[in-house]
Amino acid sequence: MTTSDHRRTWLISSAEDFGRTIADLRSLRGLTQAELAEQNGLTRNYVARLEAGLSVVMVDRVLRLLRRLGAEVTVALPQQDDPRA
Repeated sequence: MTTSDHRRTWLISSAEDFGRTIADLRSLRGLTQAELAEQNGLTRNYVARLEAGLSVVMVDRVLRLLRRLGAEVTVALPQQDDPRA
């Protein structure tokens, strides 16, 4: 995770990066895995598997395809004081 003046960003190159990003965003929002799961109609176990980089075969394939095409995937979260947030 990197932090700029107005955004926190995560570069996602693998299923593990994807999972870490979900875990970081959940933590930044002050949510437990159970709370995130309940809010989104998932089980806590599924959220845990996502955060561990498991259960994301399709995401991993898409990321691999994008890397081979020379693309980068990033997630950006505006800071609370950013008017775009």
